[in-house]
Amino acid sequence: MTRMTFQQALVAGIAEEMRCDPDVFVLGEDVGLFGGPLKSTEGLFAEFGAGRVIDMPISEGTIVGAAVGAAMQGKRPVVDLMFLEFLGLVMQQLIDAGAMHYYSAGAARVPLVVRAKYGVGPHHGHQYDLHSWATNIPGVKVVAPASAEDAKGLMKAAIRDDNPVLMVEHMALYHGVRGDVPDDPDWIVPLGKAAVVREGRDVTIVASAMMVKRAQQAAKVLADEGISAEVVDLRTIAPLDEDTVLASVHKTGRLVVACEAIGRGSSANDVIALAADRAYASLKAPIRRVAAPDVPVPFHRDLEKIYVPGAAEIEAAVRSTFQSAEAAP
Repeated sequence: MTRMTFQQALVAGIAEEMRCDPDVFVLGEDVGLFGGPLKSTEGLFAEFGAGRVIDMPISEGTIVGAAVGAAMQGKRPVVDLMFLEFLGLVMQQLIDAGAMHYYSAGAARVPLVVRAKYGVGPHHGHQYDLHSWATNIPGVKVVAPASAEDAKGLMKAAIRDDNPVLMVEHMALYHGVRGDVPDDPDWIVPLGKAAVVREGRDVTIVASAMMVKRAQQAAKVLADEGISAEVVDLRTIAPLDEDTVLASVHKTGRLVVACEAIGRGSSANDVIALAADRAYASLKAPIRRVAAPDVPVPFHRDLEKIYVPGAAEIEAAVRSTFQSAEAAP
C-alpha cells in the first residue's frame, strides 16, 4: 500500500496500465511536458515519451474522434478532455463510440477512456457537473470516484474495459483527499459496483464523487441526533448498481439522493425512479433529492457557496423524511 493523493492515484493507475500494455497511450491538450491541467498526467511524459503521451491541437472533437479510431484499431487511448464543460464538443464522438458495438453486430470494440475534471470548489469558474448527459448515451459507461483508492482502481478497470468510459474527476478531491492505495498491478475496482461506505439503519443516502464526502459529513451530524444514515457511493453511475441501492433502501425504508448536478435531468433521477419502481413498498417516507438549482453556476465566490449543495442540505433532506412520516395520517 502507498499513501497518495487522489491526483497521484489517477496517474498511478494510468502509469501501471501503460507499463503492462503497450497499446495504452495518452492524448490531449498540455498532457506532455506541462503535465496536464492540475497535474493530471504528471510524470507520464518523462517515463513514456512523446510517442505515448501526445500533445494535441486545441480541438476536442478531433482529439476524441482520433481516439475512437485508434480504439477501433486495437489501441487503448486515454483522452484528457481537461474540463467537463467541454463535453458538448465531443458528444457526437461519444455517441458513435457507444453505438459502434451495436452497429457492427458485436464485431467492433471501442476501449476508450475520456477523463474530465469538474466541480465547483477550489478552482474558480463555471465547472458544471454535466456527467448526466453521458448517462443518456447507450454503450458509454460513466465513472465518478470519491477516494484515492477508487480513483486508481476505477481508472485501471476503465482502461481495461472494451467499452467507452467517461471518467469524471471532481477537482475538490484532487489534492484534498489522500488514501492508502494498493500497489498490486493486477488490482482493480470493478466497474458497475457501488460501495456502502457507511452502514446505517434509518435512511439511505446515495451519492457519488464529492457528494459522498458531504454525505458522510451529514451522516456524522445526524448520528448525534439519533439518526443512523447509510451512505452508498455509486462509484459507477452508468451502469447503475441497482442491487446495492435496492438492498439499502429495503433495509432503511428512506432514501435521499445527493448530486452536484442540476436536479432536472440529473442521473440522480435514475436512482429515484429505481427506488420508486422496485422498492416502493419499503418506503416509509417520500424520497428526497438534493441537487444544484436550475441556474448557471455563479461566478462570485459567495454565490458559489450558496449554489453548491452541501452537508447541511443533505441533513435537512434526511430530517424531512422523518417529519413526513410523522405528519402522515
